[in-house]
Amino acid sequence: MENIVIIGGGAGGLALATQLGKKFKRSKKTQIILIDKNPSHIWKPLLHEVAAGSLDSSFDELNYRYHGKKNHFNFVLGSLETIDCKNQQLILAERYDDNGELITPVQTLAYTYVVIAIGGISNDFDVSGAKENCYFLDDKAQAERFHQHLLNQTDRLRCTALNTFNDKPTLHIGIVGGGATGVELAAELQHTALSLSGYQHNDSENVNYHITLVEAGPRILPALSEKLSKAAQRTLEKIGIEVRCDTGVKECTEQGFITNSDEVIECDIRVWATGIKAPPLLTSITGLESNSRNQLAVLNTLQSTTDEHVFVIGDCASCPLPNGGFVPPRAQAAHQMASLVYKNILRSRRNKSLKPFRYRDFGSLVSLSNYNTVGGLMSGSIGSEMRIGGPIARLVYLSLYRMHLLAVHGLYHSLLIALAGRIHRAIKPKLKLH
Repeated sequence: MENIVIIGGGAGGLALATQLGKKFKRSKKTQIILIDKNPSHIWKPLLHEVAAGSLDSSFDELNYRYHGKKNHFNFVLGSLETIDCKNQQLILAERYDDNGELITPVQTLAYTYVVIAIGGISNDFDVSGAKENCYFLDDKAQAERFHQHLLNQTDRLRCTALNTFNDKPTLHIGIVGGGATGVELAAELQHTALSLSGYQHNDSENVNYHITLVEAGPRILPALSEKLSKAAQRTLEKIGIEVRCDTGVKECTEQGFITNSDEVIECDIRVWATGIKAPPLLTSITGLESNSRNQLAVLNTLQSTTDEHVFVIGDCASCPLPNGGFVPPRAQAAHQMASLVYKNILRSRRNKSLKPFRYRDFGSLVSLSNYNTVGGLMSGSIGSEMRIGGPIARLVYLSLYRMHLLAVHGLYHSLLIALAGRIHRAIKPKLKLH
């Protein structure tokens, strides 16, 4: 039996498992296996909406086991412990329930080809106290914990104000990182604050949100042009968000952030949303080459530099670009990598030469909730940037998610999901209140 195993059900891993499952649905000699530590998938660019409560993850998530049954691949719930490249085996860690009782012991799984697609996590750059005192938004569970804490803190302040007859209290939220995640979260939280106000009978019972966005660099959204970056900052400041550029953070405490100039930015809730690195476990795999950000080095065929049976895609891959630099950690890159690996696995099985990866940058879009959307689309043969904003940019931004659904579900089911989403928004609250 030939096992083709994908580790990680993110944007690229799930699309690849779906493609391979359909390809080998009638094969009795080839088995497609997807492994993930979570039972369900949600598109990572939506996590800031889950955290703010404007998206109900229970509606938008996809169950791996059910999707695997429909698309002819097997799903294994588990976490990678290591890979024995010499013997072509995966080692999965033990699983325990909430009471500490063993669910599954250590598992060993043989593979013919393995695709590592476990994504990336936030890079805290070893800043003191960041892990202990900040929320991270690397997966659905973290986003939901943040959302619940946000609601609890809001209710706590509201109750205190009612009992003491004080003016409207203020909840201070600090976000470190002026990239797409931090900027989108800040705007979505401001929208959440206004939405929560609509559910209170008396205005005096509302809680003000004071949101501070802290960026170490000279401007937010450095991946976009300076003009778009300034447009985004103007939008954020217009809706009441404090933007602090050129402000490095050297320590995080329960009280807030301590900057490099020893200033204390007081925050009741703290979020760390700067930088991407791969999970540390990848550096411990004997025989695979990794870099300082824990990413695995790959050839232009997306095979590991040291093992032709190991492919790496997405945020955990260190893939060089022909003109210098590396492929950026974006969902579009993961999808493109998945498409190539699908072709290269089929070519490898037929002993054909593998195709090189050619990254196509289609641009970047950043959603500032209902207030604005800014970004640039790559156009023309020379790759020039076409700047867009407003309703058109919002429409294109939403279409990116539809393209992800199309890659995973196909046209018919994607249309049904879009219709169900409209119905869901019409009959449910606009904000998740629990």
